[in-house]
Amino acid sequence: MVALLVIFMIIAFITADVIVRMVAEKIKENKLKKERAVALDVGLKLDYTDEANTLKRVAVENPKARILAVDDEAVVLDSFRKILVLAGYSVDTVETGKEAIGLIQKHNYDFVFTDLKMPEMDGLDVTKAVKHLRPDIDVIMITGYATIESAVDAMKFGALDYVQKPFTEDELVEFVNKSLIRRQDKMERELRPKVHLVTPTSAEEKSEHVFNVPAGLFISPEHAWLSIEMTGAVRIGLDDFAQKIIGQIDEIGLPKKGKKVKRGEPLFTVKQSSRTLTFPSPVSGEITAVNRELSEHIDALKIKPYEVGWICCIEASNLTNELRNLRIGADAVSWYHEEIDKFRKMVKNMSGEKKDGSGGNGKFEQGQLERMDDKVWEAFSKSFLQT
Repeated sequence: MVALLVIFMIIAFITADVIVRMVAEKIKENKLKKERAVALDVGLKLDYTDEANTLKRVAVENPKARILAVDDEAVVLDSFRKILVLAGYSVDTVETGKEAIGLIQKHNYDFVFTDLKMPEMDGLDVTKAVKHLRPDIDVIMITGYATIESAVDAMKFGALDYVQKPFTEDELVEFVNKSLIRRQDKMERELRPKVHLVTPTSAEEKSEHVFNVPAGLFISPEHAWLSIEMTGAVRIGLDDFAQKIIGQIDEIGLPKKGKKVKRGEPLFTVKQSSRTLTFPSPVSGEITAVNRELSEHIDALKIKPYEVGWICCIEASNLTNELRNLRIGADAVSWYHEEIDKFRKMVKNMSGEKKDGSGGNGKFEQGQLERMDDKVWEAFSKSFLQT
């Protein structure tokens, strides 16, 4: 009876907590909508004719994105402003393509929404001009049902997508939110990978474009991490750089317990499909333990690489001298940047030797080795694993 009462109380507590959170979230959402409605009302009363004759601007605090909309129909622009401002976007609107082109040269926008059919300068001309002057801005075409084919043609000149009018409030908000996600994904792919130092106050980042370097671990030139235990034993695993470059790992070839190795000799292998990479030992000594759990739970390498993703332990015999070859902390971060640039240069130079031609611009993509041929694997092994 007591147990049932305790269970009932726990369920009641959890339910109450969920309800409180939902109510608080709803209150916060309503407050934001009221603030945006005020911004909408104030913004429409301000005069921006010094920038463009038909310009109307509504800026909100911490906008999801900045949008410039151009359409010769004022009623369409009114809908854009009302719907998207309340959804959390800052919106500028003008009624001519020439005004839009003038504004993109003065202000930073994330999107330009342009009607396809407009007098003097149509949406296709706006698209061409925006992508020429500001290729960082994404263009969305506004089109009616009769001009969808033309809108699709506009995408050949750099438009990201098109939205059909008339549209409902929910349809427009959903479309713009999805477009924003696409833009963020595209920008993240194009950005130079970041190197993040993991500390007790700065957790590991999960982005595929971030390389994590634990502050308390050593990193070897052959891309293995090393943790020195209290006993003096050295725990070894596969570093984040190697994991993200390789991508899918099907199997880890574990070393034999009791085997003695010298620094630079083969220690473990990584297998992907029919291809294998050999990782040399970062230190000399005797292998005292191997992580056989990896044979059945290979995902531990990615889920908790520096905890349960270790590969083996070595009782080091020359650790004092061999530590000089390892990097730690800020030194490791600086070296990672060098390795990233080195890898991107290698990919760019060997772009003609890949099966599908991906990555020829030298940009980093997680798992790039998965899409490359054996010559690139061999080059990676020689240049980065020193084998």
